[in-house]
Amino acid sequence: MTTMSNSASEELDAIFPVGAAFPAGTTEPEYVLNESLDPDPASVFKDVSREDRAYWDRARTFVQDDALPVIAGYWERAEYPLHLVKRLGELDLLRDGINVDGFPAMSKTAAGLVTMELSRGDGSIGTVVAVQGGLALRSVAECGSPEQQDRWLPVLSRAEEYGAFALTEPAHGSDSVGLETTATAVDGGYVLNGEKKWIGNGSIGGLTVVWARGDDGQVHGYLVPQDSPGYSATTIEGKLSLRAIWQAHIRLEDVFVPAENALPGARSFKDTARVLLATRLGVAWSAVGHATACYETAVQYAAQRRQFGRPLAASQIVQERLARMHSELATMQLMVMQMTKLDEEGVLTPAQAALAKFTCTRTARSIASNARDLLGGNGILLANRVARHFADIEGIHTYEGTETVQALIIGRSITGISAFA
Repeated sequence: MTTMSNSASEELDAIFPVGAAFPAGTTEPEYVLNESLDPDPASVFKDVSREDRAYWDRARTFVQDDALPVIAGYWERAEYPLHLVKRLGELDLLRDGINVDGFPAMSKTAAGLVTMELSRGDGSIGTVVAVQGGLALRSVAECGSPEQQDRWLPVLSRAEEYGAFALTEPAHGSDSVGLETTATAVDGGYVLNGEKKWIGNGSIGGLTVVWARGDDGQVHGYLVPQDSPGYSATTIEGKLSLRAIWQAHIRLEDVFVPAENALPGARSFKDTARVLLATRLGVAWSAVGHATACYETAVQYAAQRRQFGRPLAASQIVQERLARMHSELATMQLMVMQMTKLDEEGVLTPAQAALAKFTCTRTARSIASNARDLLGGNGILLANRVARHFADIEGIHTYEGTETVQALIIGRSITGISAFA
């Protein structure tokens, strides 16, 4: 049996005096943790244009009024709130910086700010834009024919139709260039066979952009309505992360695609990679949103939670934690703004996009972990926000290229040597 030292005993007596009266069954206060604090430690957002800020403000209103009051319940039940997707379309928040005829211009900065803000509300909602706009809409915008663009861009932008992007396969995630789904030319079109996995929006009805290997051995894109005969999709269950958006395991069994549904601008995997390049920067913006939510929650909780007769915020160690998170958040904000500036100028490189995703998702993990720890036991409650973001960051840390893949892209740019094989 161990005994407590006299000094330790004296310290405990000072905090909990012998015979002190403590109220029984004290009611814990209801914490207000969802307020937006607009942290901008390095003033990187002070010069955002009026047009870009209008998109940001609209996303903020959606998050505060539409998403935050209900999203924790959808996340817990693993239900997809499609009415929120429709609302995003009504508010013109789905385009991810893609300019569509009949819609106002949307800059890449505006797209990043929207993704950041929606992810601050919830990772599943942020991922909706990544899937519907960043991947499906962008595929048609960059690789589609004028007729395909006229048919699909407006309805995908308004969420009158849902869009999916089917590249990843059960055996080909990071090694997506080795995909095995085939598109065999036949009279009038193509026949698709294969499987896809982790396909957002792939099981809810709508359009799926399927990437498959043609008779020439190259990767091509095909527009496949989800009600096509031979197309079957099962929603993946049991996810720990991004539970309020559905991903699907898709099976393609002799799915006929008419010739006019082939994307004429998707002639090789280089065209697929061009679409993916833009989304990596979007993931970095999403990471900033998650980190912002965790930081805001930690700041508000530290001010409201009282321990040992004072708020947590009065403790030196808590202030050190908040300062560390503050510093990390500034690093992320500076990086995404600079990389987006390069993207606006048309000079962003794959290595720079990889660096943004690599840095920001890793740093968001750190901030979420710190915030979860600061909240103590309350940090694992979904109602207190941090746990949901803590889990969702694991999803964005992986999709659009794992940390290892990003490291290899960066390493190749440093050394000039490819280490992918």
